[in-house]
Amino acid sequence: MIGKWHVAETPLRPDQRQWLAHHVQYDEFAPKDNYPVYRGFQDFYGTIYGVVNYFDPFSLVNGEEPVRSVPEDYYSTIALTDSAVAYVKRYAESDQPFFMYLSYHAPHWPLHALPEDIQKYKDTYTVGWDAIREKRYERMRQTPLVEQEENYLSPCHFSDRWEDNPTREWDARAMAVHAAMVDRMDQEIGKLLRVLEEKGELDNTLILFLSDNGCSNEDCQHYPEGENDRPAEMRNGEKIIYPREKEVLPGPQNTYASIGARWANVANTPFHFWKAKSYEGGICTPMIAHWLKGIELEKGTVTHEMGHVIDIMATCLDVAGAEYPVEYNRNQIVPLEGKSLLPVFRTGQREGHTELCFEHFDESALIDASGWKIVKPGKEAAWELYNLKEDRSELVNLAAQYPDRVNEMAARYQAWENRAMVEPRP
Repeated sequence: MIGKWHVAETPLRPDQRQWLAHHVQYDEFAPKDNYPVYRGFQDFYGTIYGVVNYFDPFSLVNGEEPVRSVPEDYYSTIALTDSAVAYVKRYAESDQPFFMYLSYHAPHWPLHALPEDIQKYKDTYTVGWDAIREKRYERMRQTPLVEQEENYLSPCHFSDRWEDNPTREWDARAMAVHAAMVDRMDQEIGKLLRVLEEKGELDNTLILFLSDNGCSNEDCQHYPEGENDRPAEMRNGEKIIYPREKEVLPGPQNTYASIGARWANVANTPFHFWKAKSYEGGICTPMIAHWLKGIELEKGTVTHEMGHVIDIMATCLDVAGAEYPVEYNRNQIVPLEGKSLLPVFRTGQREGHTELCFEHFDESALIDASGWKIVKPGKEAAWELYNLKEDRSELVNLAAQYPDRVNEMAARYQAWENRAMVEPRP
């Protein structure tokens, strides 16, 4: 496993501010039984925490040992790839299949990128939010990504015009840095693919590329620094600027900035909203599968079959011919809930899940196999109802028209929430 772990219990320390700046050191960033090497992975290079400085990350670990320092030219996306390349070279020597989980920090905030990558996009976003969003959607309409003939670009969530925006230069630069982060990740993935090819493994390696959720709308400029995983200063003592007034341009490591909701709405074209929401803009992401010896469909085929990250385990077991255990080390194992994607790779279709449920920060949703979806945008909010087969962007709430359907689906959601311990029981 390489990259961002971010699923460990990370208790705060009294000297958290100094710890985040590497001014004090501890042997553990979390209890070590939370680390990947105690959770089934043989190797790990990455961070235990989620948000990090790309040029000098906090909570960097190799195996279970903290990495105390990094070279001056360090950049997270490159370093993670270098580690992945080293693992591939080692594991490719065996006849056994191997599983690798590479979780880049990019393009999560802070907006940190290399100057040469930023330069490529310095003028791209100066036309503004709406022009970019409309251009993206029109480009999507020329591809099989868009199923429905009618326009389903969701309305923009903001009424302010780019022409009236007093911080246009800063906002265009922020998105340019975001694009540069993606560009560098793309370059590094290419490096990894070339090594697989050199080792003779590329044709028979299943590669799944996906994002974990919609684009982040967070405005981290207004977060208090020196807390949780947000450092207030660098290793050399220089203060990190959280540009609350957009007084400095994003990109360098002495700044912590994010693109905010306006650009996140663009990044999630054509859907509503963004990360942490249970509308499609928060939970629906595309996935690319590449496997020359295993995918029987024509290269470039687009399927609209719905899958979920829980299907990755089931798919890997299916491909490798492995069994999912009922018991391991005398511990009862939680039953597998995912379903293999292998039939999709062969025919473009499969018998999918009867339903999929979602919950994040009190935002809830259930999608059933018929394409109906309920969304609850907050703990005290009423359930909304959408027909995704006819209304892919959730433009028309049908809850008042079909109250019985809402109630029936809400009861199914509640049963799932109880069974899955969404609110953990003591």
